[in-house]
Amino acid sequence: MLDPAAAALLAQLEAAGLRDFPDLGVTESRAALALFPRLQGESMPMANVADLTIPSPDGDIPARMYVPTTDSPLPLLVYFHGGGFVVGDIEVADRPCRELASTTGTIVISVDYRLAPEHPAPAPLNDAYAAVTWAAQEGEGLGGDGRLCVAGDSAGGNLAATVALLARDRGGPRIDTQLLLYPITDMSKELPSRAENGEGYLLTARGMRWFTEHYLSGGASPLDPTISPLLAPDLSGLPPAIVVTAGFDPLRDEGQAYAQRLLDSGVPVHHIENPTMIHGFLWMSAVLDRSSVVLQLVGTSLREQFAHR
Repeated sequence: MLDPAAAALLAQLEAAGLRDFPDLGVTESRAALALFPRLQGESMPMANVADLTIPSPDGDIPARMYVPTTDSPLPLLVYFHGGGFVVGDIEVADRPCRELASTTGTIVISVDYRLAPEHPAPAPLNDAYAAVTWAAQEGEGLGGDGRLCVAGDSAGGNLAATVALLARDRGGPRIDTQLLLYPITDMSKELPSRAENGEGYLLTARGMRWFTEHYLSGGASPLDPTISPLLAPDLSGLPPAIVVTAGFDPLRDEGQAYAQRLLDSGVPVHHIENPTMIHGFLWMSAVLDRSSVVLQLVGTSLREQFAHR
């Protein structure tokens, strides 16, 4: 059963005339997502927040660092926001990143990677990998203690998963754990949840097809494992994972499938299932109580994983 608070939110959005991303177009979709922080609650204070510039072969990448406490060095968590590779930025992700830093006890570095259709695949992934490489190299100067997590939601979860694959195959940087929040893992086909939850739950199957078309508009193949990590022939040797899925999410099945494939490959996985939730629920803490509950579970799980690294 859909959570009553989620159902009420969806009804309010429908009454307000919410339009799907393909109907809005790229520019209007980006403006519409900028209103998302209204669902995120109060901004959490940090010991330090600083805007950064990450150098990369393709040009400087904007980022923002969140430090929850300055008492001692902390693990680094490099975070990639969601938005279908087309919308979203570090401003929209600001409040969630503050809460993530607080609940996980990590220094969060939120990466403002390039977006499609102006910069289709592999540009966002190139930025993500460059940011993680830089964070690993500069960790001590950033206040890090040597431990590193890659994390992201939705499209950002795809980037986190594929960065972990690239780091394994390229011999570094060393990643200790990966946090995948309702990730996109297969753009080659539509698993059953895309039809089951394809209408009426905020993210639509039609919207996902629109995002995918923009992301692949440079000619990348959906069969490429750096596009669809679920299709990677070998997932062994990857860092332990925390995977969060939602029952009323078009991406539910591919998140579940990726968690299972990791387990089958010998990778430790903590799969946090949320059968009553919708896509994006973790960044709706002002209206969905489950958001804060799950972030606390994520924080506990991440601390436990770091304790063994």
